[in-house]
Amino acid sequence: MKKTRNNHEDIYPAGPTYIRTVKAGDTLYISGTTARYSDSDGGSPMAQLRAVLDRITRIVAAEGGRPSDIVAMTTYLTNIADFWPIEGEQKEIWDEYFQGEWPTNAYVEVSALAEPGLSVEITATAVLD
Repeated sequence: MKKTRNNHEDIYPAGPTYIRTVKAGDTLYISGTTARYSDSDGGSPMAQLRAVLDRITRIVAAEGGRPSDIVAMTTYLTNIADFWPIEGEQKEIWDEYFQGEWPTNAYVEVSALAEPGLSVEITATAVLD
């Protein structure tokens, strides 16, 4: 199976030891995505969530897909209390990006992310039709 690597320099480039996406057949694997270097870097958890989902859905679109092609996510959080229960602004953000065509998702609390001030990181997998 052919594998294509893309760093998506115009959306959110990866670091020196990994690539932003690997496409294997119709499956697109997206590296951990944060709000780093965005206007939301160091901002509220919901502002960071919006920036992360924007980046992920733009990457999927650049690869020829749409948000409903995203089939699995893992959401890493430095404070799960900011995200549980899922309601209010957070629910509105998820609705805005997925409009009911939900991927699978696991919420995992971690002690820290790659940079101080980051509170959300998401990895994603999409199956492109």
